[in-house]
Amino acid sequence: MVTREGFLRLLEPVVDQAGYELVEVEYRAPPNALLRLYIDRRDDLPVAVEDCETVSRAVSELLDAADPIERAYDLEVSSPGFDRPLRTIEHFRRFLGQEARLELSEPLEGRRRFKGRLTGLEGEEWIEMEVDGRAWRLPLGLVTKARLVA
Repeated sequence: MVTREGFLRLLEPVVDQAGYELVEVEYRAPPNALLRLYIDRRDDLPVAVEDCETVSRAVSELLDAADPIERAYDLEVSSPGFDRPLRTIEHFRRFLGQEARLELSEPLEGRRRFKGRLTGLEGEEWIEMEVDGRAWRLPLGLVTKARLVA
């Protein structure tokens, strides 16, 4: 079975070659298997239905050839929306100054969930946030979920 990371590695080059950014991948295993891709345009215009169709065709060819999902599944391609996921250091850099929600795999000072303003980055490994008037330095490697607050 292919993991989320496996799907990212497999599909990112194809989505990139089509001229888009693969923001995130969600996979739900059978029964009712679903592979959902969130894409964004590189020119900061909103994602249109035609963009989703272009990416869907491109990745369908690869998925048919690679056959990573053994059973029938649905493929969905959509915009990341206003509460877009943040997955890479580039995503965090792009949205500095905005409000986000983060969840860590391990507690930091007894806390795993943070909601506040992204204030900075330290190298490629640390995210700085202001949460309830306090500055936090969070290790990117512990972030399991991150989204902008809509």
